[in-house]
Amino acid sequence: MIYHVLNGDSLALIFKETTIEGDVMIAREALIDGSLAGDNLPDFWQTRADSHGISLDEYQAYSVSEFDQIMNAPHDATFHLWFGYDLFCQVNMWFVISLIHNQPNNRKTYVVYPTFLAEADIWQEFGHAGVDDLEASLATRIKLEPEDIQLGNDLWQAYRRHDLQAFAQLSQRQSACFPYLKQVIQAHLDRFPAEGQTPRHERVLAEIIENGETDFHNVFRLFTEQQGIYGFGDAQLKPVYDKLMAR
Repeated sequence: MIYHVLNGDSLALIFKETTIEGDVMIAREALIDGSLAGDNLPDFWQTRADSHGISLDEYQAYSVSEFDQIMNAPHDATFHLWFGYDLFCQVNMWFVISLIHNQPNNRKTYVVYPTFLAEADIWQEFGHAGVDDLEASLATRIKLEPEDIQLGNDLWQAYRRHDLQAFAQLSQRQSACFPYLKQVIQAHLDRFPAEGQTPRHERVLAEIIENGETDFHNVFRLFTEQQGIYGFGDAQLKPVYDKLMAR
């Protein structure tokens, strides 16, 4: 069995138009935000439901049902992980890898990146992909060896624990499966600077506003052009924008 783990419903819409074979599951989460507490998966699911402000039943139907397909896949399953290079996508992918890490190790796993993107657009992930782009990306898939699966799991565990020191150390690891690891980890570390310093994403937002742009949609666009490495959506930027506008 071949499974394609997609980074969102938007990609799923385009994916349906391809001739790529296999079952589709969607990683419906935004693990870049909210609490990640929980000593086990049931506790973690409850924490995530609370973070999203929905009931556990709603969260189970919307998100957990997709992740369950990964954990219940046949032992000889092949996974293709369709994620972007940005922090938002990478965190979700690390979590998916952690689920695979805890399953029988005879499963084959590949990462499929948006390799059709020009270097200047590298953080845009699959947002503007067409059918040909997806099929070309699949052709350049990268196999995760056991050490890559372990690295992905280690990244998730350090991120989940908010262990910034361990996270920084992991940024020195080299793997073709995580080509922008150092830059992405630095972007995350910059969200939590030394006391008295402004987080990178907040500083950039403030600069955009101070330069005269106050409309949120334009601020969002300019931020994404400058700091697309974060992969932030409205849910991540709007609270910071509101705080800055209220000053």
